[in-house]
Amino acid sequence: MLSLNLKAYSVSNEIDLNRIAVELGIKKKYTWEEPLIIQGEILERILHIDLSEDKKVMVFSFGSIVFINIEPQSYLLFIDYLKGFGVEISSSWEYYNDDYELRVSNEENFVLTDKYVVINEYQPFYPELAAVVIAKSVALERVEEQLAKILDSIETLIVRLEKGKLQLGDKALARTTAKVVRHEYNSISYIMILDKPDITWTNSSAGIFYEKMSEFFELNDRFEIIEKKSSVLNNIINDFASISHSTRGLFVELVIVLLIVVEVVLMFVELLHSA
Repeated sequence: MLSLNLKAYSVSNEIDLNRIAVELGIKKKYTWEEPLIIQGEILERILHIDLSEDKKVMVFSFGSIVFINIEPQSYLLFIDYLKGFGVEISSSWEYYNDDYELRVSNEENFVLTDKYVVINEYQPFYPELAAVVIAKSVALERVEEQLAKILDSIETLIVRLEKGKLQLGDKALARTTAKVVRHEYNSISYIMILDKPDITWTNSSAGIFYEKMSEFFELNDRFEIIEKKSSVLNNIINDFASISHSTRGLFVELVIVLLIVVEVVLMFVELLHSA
């Protein structure tokens, strides 16, 4: 039985694939949809070891990396290599990871589990499609945790409101809004959950395989949940902004009224003195 081991990490929010490709001598312009696949002599130069043909590394623009049949001791070496291109590697990059196995067996029909998938005929696109799915999955895991942190920070603002502290600082509100916007950008623009690899449109077997794996890992469902939570966050931020602006507007109105009263009193005093 042929077996391919995949190890996925979400290490950053964004990786510039074209900058890496130029350095590696790969003459190709990469778009957001396609990963950079590093293998053969190029990968051997990076890891300083001899590699067989079934070993490769797939780097995704949304910050995920998938090692295929690569030994664990080489992971950190490759991560350090990426740092040389200015990639901002998360300090907790090892936390967002997943292991998966692609098995090829002529004696079994298609089997899909959370740890492995079994196919009865090997095609080169199978490991790459499996890598795309788990790369998106670990990226979603990172975004989901970031969303949880944003919700925690929102809760502190809600507590302030409950204590009657209606006016929120512009900086605090701006920082929270920036976190929400950044979260939406990372999850929607970068990970591209709704986009499918080109081969799935031209090869029915590839299309079916990708759809089944995507459904099993609940990519679309998780993405919809993130979108709904983002919508709720935006509504909360807008409410905060409205309350803050209303409170500030009321304060300005009170100041104006007070100034008018003071001016009237001064005029009245002046009239008494002149009488």
